[in-house]
Amino acid sequence: MIETYRGVVYPNQLDHMGHMNVQWYTAKFDEGTWQLFSAVGITADYIRSTRRGMAALEQLTKYKAEVMAGDLLVVKSRILEVKDKTLRFIHTMYNVETGGEVATSELVAAHLDRELRKACPFPAEIKKNCLALAGKTRSE
Repeated sequence: MIETYRGVVYPNQLDHMGHMNVQWYTAKFDEGTWQLFSAVGITADYIRSTRRGMAALEQLTKYKAEVMAGDLLVVKSRILEVKDKTLRFIHTMYNVETGGEVATSELVAAHLDRELRKACPFPAEIKKNCLALAGKTRSE
């Protein structure tokens, strides 16, 4: 797993029950997603210059512990599966102070031709980087 997000829970991120609202878990996981993509070569420059991108297809978030204002969070991520046009990956969010796992979010995302609005194969170098980060030598 690689670290893809580090931050704090702010008071404005709480809901009326006093813990971080689900929209903020999603936002922090989303920031981690872009860090993960960048680590394999899907950078802002790549997206702009190739007219390619990524689109979320599925997301399953599990909430395991409440977090409150002032809690420090870290997200670690790993790639679970690489296919020709899709990635499956997971984020795990931890409370920095306690080390406890507070949430996970597993996603499937497609590599997208932004002009055709269709999934397209990953370039060989990006696929190779994804496989390396997943600890594999070939697609499943």
